[in-house]
Amino acid sequence: MKYISTDKAPAAVGTYSQGVEHNGTFYFSGQIGIDPKTSELVSGHGPQLKQILANIDGLLESQGLNRTNIVKTSIFMTDLSLFAEVNQAYVEYFKAPYPARSTVEVSKLPKGALIEIEVIAVK
Repeated sequence: MKYISTDKAPAAVGTYSQGVEHNGTFYFSGQIGIDPKTSELVSGHGPQLKQILANIDGLLESQGLNRTNIVKTSIFMTDLSLFAEVNQAYVEYFKAPYPARSTVEVSKLPKGALIEIEVIAVK
């Protein structure tokens, strides 16, 4: 196993790795809308979503991957009524065929984030 650490995405805010690679599969920890340059959570659902996707790009890039390598996403939202905004971002971020996806509403996320996305990618 290889543990992933990069400055292209926010540092872990707890006792976990940014990601782990095992046999060509990359398990990236959930990303919230923290700007890796300031270590601060950006404000608002739309800006957080945009920052999360940029953070995911940074994780992928650090391992020589891109969005087409993503096979599964898990989305955690504190307000599922904003799902249409997430779906629109998906259309702009991914090209068909889309990766598998799970989306759930949760009561709270770290640092008061409104959304968190984790991805699994393969080489």
